[in-house]
Amino acid sequence: MKTDGGKKGFVLVAILWLKVLLIAMVAISARNSRLDMKVRAVRTEELRCRWAGRAGLEKAVGILNEDTRESDSLLDLWSDNDEDFNDIPLDGCRFTVRVIDESSKLNINVATKAQLMELPDMLEEIADAIIDWRDKNDDMSGLGVEGGYYETLTYGYKIRNGPFKTIRELLLVKDVTEDLFYGEDTNFNGQLDYNERDGDQSPPYDDGDSEMELGWIEYLTCYSYATNVDGEGEQRVNINQGNERKLESSLGITQAQAKWIVENRSYDSIGDLINRNSPEEPRESSRGSSSEPMDVQTFYEISDKITVSNRSKTAGKININTASAIVLAALLGGDDEADQLAEEIVAYREAQMYGMESIAEVMQVSSMDIDTFKKIANDLTTRSDVYTIRSFATAERARGDGLIILTEAVVDRSSTPYETYYWYQGAVN
Repeated sequence: MKTDGGKKGFVLVAILWLKVLLIAMVAISARNSRLDMKVRAVRTEELRCRWAGRAGLEKAVGILNEDTRESDSLLDLWSDNDEDFNDIPLDGCRFTVRVIDESSKLNINVATKAQLMELPDMLEEIADAIIDWRDKNDDMSGLGVEGGYYETLTYGYKIRNGPFKTIRELLLVKDVTEDLFYGEDTNFNGQLDYNERDGDQSPPYDDGDSEMELGWIEYLTCYSYATNVDGEGEQRVNINQGNERKLESSLGITQAQAKWIVENRSYDSIGDLINRNSPEEPRESSRGSSSEPMDVQTFYEISDKITVSNRSKTAGKININTASAIVLAALLGGDDEADQLAEEIVAYREAQMYGMESIAEVMQVSSMDIDTFKKIANDLTTRSDVYTIRSFATAERARGDGLIILTEAVVDRSSTPYETYYWYQGAVN
């Protein structure tokens, strides 16, 4: 009897342990199932956000393509468009889009050392290193470095010795840090988030104040160029080559003015057509043999139709309608007078309904004189084709603290379909 009782007790204990084991297995299975469901939900939301981000990008491209090409300014729909770009719902997600004109920045492939030195926190050794990175020789510029420095690093790499291909390539240049490059707005949302103003408590490490410090990515590009056409898309007239008849008929000027243009070649800039002594308005002129100097009023009228080069594209021209005061000041020389003039240019263009429609219009700014205009005329444009588009998407269910997917692309709208120079898609903080 004791033996049978012992067996029954053993069986009972085994059954109880089996029951406990089954309960544990069911609990673990249920937990794993819930985890799998959460993982699948997160992956689904991430996938939706990726497509929502792509939708925001394509929406921006569509608006850029519909935009008129006479001039481009920050008042255009690609820049000022909350209705289409701000917090737009799409299939359980929401996206917000920001479009940046690459011609609003200094082109790092053609910018001078003096212009680079006007950027916030720029050091002479970094400016020289940038020039050494892009030039085609192995001769050090001032405090710069050449290929030997990079090849002897712990994880060495070769210097470009050619134009920058992407602007993030700048991070490979000696002493260029992420703090200098990205600034405090590391997630590009245009807002100073808590971790971007808490000092050294959490990355990115910042100065702890409530003022956003922008990085060099906001002021530098390697993609910008300008096409050698006027606001109607027509080829410009080269004033260094056209004969009198062509100049007269194509530009709508008098025979005497066309004769004067031909007699006073060669021009380094369209600004060379005028000077301090140029008459303000055209004079009464016959079609006789005498030449007549170009007047300022006529120059305004033809400035967008003329060129001094036959090149179809010119890298690095700055859109005077979209460039920041910091970029304009660097272009103008970087001293106190340049800073003041840059601020006046920004104020003037903000008062215009469509910005400036030709570069000559900048002479309407009170402090702009003809000599200053002539120095910068070759570096200016009023139209742009290359833009950075950043589309931020997040799931509606997790708004505020959920995953944010950034879709970023640099696109050239001049071709159909548009050409992509840079593409990135991934999570941001």
